[in-house]
Amino acid sequence: MQDAVDSSAPNLADRLRRAAVAHGDRPALHWRDRTLTWSQLDAAVTATARALAGAARPAVGDEHPPRVAIAFGNTPDFVVAYLAALRAGLVAVPVNPGFTARELRHVLADSGAAVLVCAAEVRDRVNRADLPALAAVYTAPPVTGGDGPVDLPTRGGDDLAVLLYTSGTEGRPKGAMLSHRALAANHGQVGRIDPPVVGPDDTVLLALPLFHAYGLNSGLGAVLHHGATGVLVDELGPDGALADLARHRVSVLVGVPSMFLTWAEAGAAGAAALASVRVAVCGAAPLPPAVAARFTETTGHRVHVGYGLTETAPVLTSTLVGGQPKAGSIGRPLPGVGLRLVGPDGVDLWRDGVPAVEEDADELDLADGAEGTDPGQIVVRGDNLFAGYWPDGRGGPDADGWWATGDVAYADADGDLFLVDRLGELILVNGFNVYPHEVESVLQAHPGVAESAVLGVPHPRTGETVQAYVVRAAGSTATAEELLGHCARNLARFKCPTAVEFVDSLPYSAIGKVRKTELRPAAPPVPSPAPPTEIRTEVPDVQP
Repeated sequence: MQDAVDSSAPNLADRLRRAAVAHGDRPALHWRDRTLTWSQLDAAVTATARALAGAARPAVGDEHPPRVAIAFGNTPDFVVAYLAALRAGLVAVPVNPGFTARELRHVLADSGAAVLVCAAEVRDRVNRADLPALAAVYTAPPVTGGDGPVDLPTRGGDDLAVLLYTSGTEGRPKGAMLSHRALAANHGQVGRIDPPVVGPDDTVLLALPLFHAYGLNSGLGAVLHHGATGVLVDELGPDGALADLARHRVSVLVGVPSMFLTWAEAGAAGAAALASVRVAVCGAAPLPPAVAARFTETTGHRVHVGYGLTETAPVLTSTLVGGQPKAGSIGRPLPGVGLRLVGPDGVDLWRDGVPAVEEDADELDLADGAEGTDPGQIVVRGDNLFAGYWPDGRGGPDADGWWATGDVAYADADGDLFLVDRLGELILVNGFNVYPHEVESVLQAHPGVAESAVLGVPHPRTGETVQAYVVRAAGSTATAEELLGHCARNLARFKCPTAVEFVDSLPYSAIGKVRKTELRPAAPPVPSPAPPTEIRTEVPDVQP
């Protein structure tokens, strides 16, 4: 007798069962020198689901299923524990295994996790005395010791599947509540792209952290949804795991900018290892056009760019929708995703590919007379959206299903979208908008700059002023005065940094986003030269 599984429910654990029935002997996962077939993976998940169902008991008065926190690198242990939690009708809480004791405590306490399945080094950072809800800790996916089946509840649709904690670049991490339907919906939306992004005959690179929505659903979830094969990589190494890519003939790359830079710099070896690649997709952070061009020159493969958030499971737009990647663009909305650009006054500037205001001329010209829209906040709607933040659903979509992302973008005349910045990172100098990404793009065009990050700091006369943090390129002796002059030649005066601080490196999150809160100075810098005081009427040029 098998544990009951509802084959009609949009549950990734059910997709696993279907793949095991359809082609059980085919490889589901490669990891180092180990291969798991679909049948082997399905059996391991069922054994662990039975054990978790016995260990994770509902708390009195808790309206949500028990939570199972999972903290491993990209290994089969993570995959088994994650799918077992879903099969057992529990809520999976993927956790970064690199978290400090303080960060771990926050996620475990906030989620009220009843069970933690983690690597041994993670267990050593957990003080169970501080976590009364935590009933069990395992350093490998547990298996039931009893005989016979255990009844597992059927979960799907609007039932909570995953609690994913945001990266915390703007504050303490919050748990985004993603249902089974939201996870499945994103695969349905991506699946409507022609030609297909992932199919059952593909081999997909799973090198992105599985505790993040991008690696978890766009990577592992896609493998499960389509019955493809995944190549787990828990350590990319200096060459970007070229040996794994070549050995398993990876056909779909899902990566972040730093990975594409590594592969581009691998030269002939990179081109040979990536010879079987059919689709290359980059997300999580802006892909510099120069990196994309270099990767294409080295390997012969174009890089498509996507945009999304943890709260949207995660993909919202992709250059795959239009078919042709455009430098700097995040593409167009996925089929089934509604997307609006909303101005500061709440009026739509653009909706689902159509400008929503008349071209009244000057204010719509972003640069050189090109047609398009002013920057507006991205507001989205779709079945892939989260249900709000844990535990009460606050901050979720409104009554009509729309949710404001906090990101700012504009659309060009072709309907391609260009991400500008986070709304919360917008800098106001004398009341005029300065978008950090634009200033960073100008700085990084200087040959002496390897990386840069820009943020606003308080100023007594202008409200805010622009502060730049710069990592010099190897061998560079660029000075602050030189970079300020470079900016003055390429930016309107009110957009120019008034101070430059050189740093050895920028603080990054696990998926490559700069943590600007860690750069913010304790006190305002002394600006030099003096910030602008004149009143200007031009619309800021936000062309990347």
